[in-house]
Amino acid sequence: MSIQRVQDGVGGEPRTGGTAPKIVVVGSVAAGTSAAAKARRNTESAQITVYERDQDISYSGCGLPYYVGGEVETLDELTPRDATWFAKRYNVQIRTGREVVDVDPAARTVDVVELATGARFTDTYDELVLATGVSPVVPPVPGTDLDGVFVLRTPSDARAVRDRIELHDVRDAVIVGAGYIGLETAEQLVGRGLGVTVVEAMSHAMPRMDPDMSARVDAELRAHGVQLLTDTRVVALEGTAGAVTGVVVQDDTGGTPRTVPASLVLVAVGVRPNLDLARAAGVEIGPTGAIAVDRRQRTSVPHVWAVGDVAESFDRATGEPAWVPLGSTANKTGRIAGDAMTGGDLEHRGILGTSIVRVFDLAVAQTGLTEARARAAGRDVVVMHNIKPDRPAYLGGREMIIKAIADRDTGLLLGAQAIGPAGVDKRIDVLATAISFGAHAEDLFHLDLAYAPTYATTKDPVHYTGMALDNAVRGTARLITPEELQHRLSTGEAIQVVDVRSAKDRAKSCVDGSVHIPLAQLRERAGELDPAVPTVTYCNKGVSGNAAQNVLQGIGFSDVRNLSGGNTNYQAAARARTDR
Repeated sequence: MSIQRVQDGVGGEPRTGGTAPKIVVVGSVAAGTSAAAKARRNTESAQITVYERDQDISYSGCGLPYYVGGEVETLDELTPRDATWFAKRYNVQIRTGREVVDVDPAARTVDVVELATGARFTDTYDELVLATGVSPVVPPVPGTDLDGVFVLRTPSDARAVRDRIELHDVRDAVIVGAGYIGLETAEQLVGRGLGVTVVEAMSHAMPRMDPDMSARVDAELRAHGVQLLTDTRVVALEGTAGAVTGVVVQDDTGGTPRTVPASLVLVAVGVRPNLDLARAAGVEIGPTGAIAVDRRQRTSVPHVWAVGDVAESFDRATGEPAWVPLGSTANKTGRIAGDAMTGGDLEHRGILGTSIVRVFDLAVAQTGLTEARARAAGRDVVVMHNIKPDRPAYLGGREMIIKAIADRDTGLLLGAQAIGPAGVDKRIDVLATAISFGAHAEDLFHLDLAYAPTYATTKDPVHYTGMALDNAVRGTARLITPEELQHRLSTGEAIQVVDVRSAKDRAKSCVDGSVHIPLAQLRERAGELDPAVPTVTYCNKGVSGNAAQNVLQGIGFSDVRNLSGGNTNYQAAARARTDR
């Protein structure tokens, strides 16, 4: 049986009517417990059993780095509910220390091993929920079995890492991987006074973001003393007396490998779905490598459901299968399955991959398609960078940068990335909501957002984003990114770049080869420019550059573009090229 793809919304029917259903859930973190709780809310008659091979259930995996760093004092704060609580609240039996090792979908049975004794028994089910989650990926290099080498996936892992720091003389740590867990843990270990090196195989930290944005994360890490090694791979781990002492790395230039000292190593290169039971059940695995499901979380095998990190989702922007393992999605898909198998009508509506992470003094967030993914999907996109404070400067406003992407033909908002010290979470959530409901660039300006100077500017950064992006889509105020400008100049194309800032600002930094005509003098000095030559105007962040663009277009210049994000964005891009 081949599964109908998630966008079709069809598959095996849930059990309704007749005798009380027996529901077995495998896995008890976010998705599994959500499925069990929702099923119980829908029906009191179902018999619901959850099997969990670990001892901790329903824990906050995203909070583990903060326990390692001591920002969260005890693991109890991350594991507030236990099996006894679930039994009392939901009449759900959660049996920890028991691993489901096989499934027979024809007989509707699972084989379970009691890990403490090795005893094996068989249980039956009417509906089976696979919430088996993921396992950390460990690179196949020598030395990963040394003491002091860890992954960070469970409370037990976090306890072991923190014990290592507090009970041993740990001074230097190496984190392999610059994704969410790696960056959160780097921040926490720096806070504990450790020397921290982050090794990333890609060219930037946060490789899911566009390079022009993730370069800002690189800079933030280095500003706080982290040694960030990009385009670098781990070759081996070295040790003495069975304990790790260093990490052997090699950069992509093929130079001589070198050793980075470390008495603690955290491997955080990614995760992969736990598919043993899925394969035993014969369910279809999707193109992302996770279990293929429909919109109600049904797999290709009748009466077998998959939820959370082990299950595939679909991208709202493209409609294609997608897999972004996040706790928010896990909770959502668990609830949907629990509802669907007990007669409800909930359906999954897809994901945008919306995420946010704190990296020292910055919030780093994204939603929807990046520029790179949009172009790879064949979309002709308009890109803009908007640098604005989260609230007025007179009340302590601090600047964030928002990069937004829209479809050139339709104006449809496709994605956004935002980085800044404050207010980023609010803006990325507004943009994610807008994308979810099919907003166009022009719609952002018309959003009736909350305003008071203690919280926002009169025209919010979201409003400005919509205004500039819509003008670019319509072609009335076209934009050019620093990367595109640099590329066109490097090919020898004749472009006149006009700096319309003050002499004081220009003295600090400028675009190489640009001419200086302050905005107030532009009308009278426009004759110094050739209206037939492609022209780029720029200021510090984009507003005055847009005003200059309007002036030149109004007097007959045929091809004028404003530098997206102004000189501030251009210099950030230049520093990123130098740092690499």
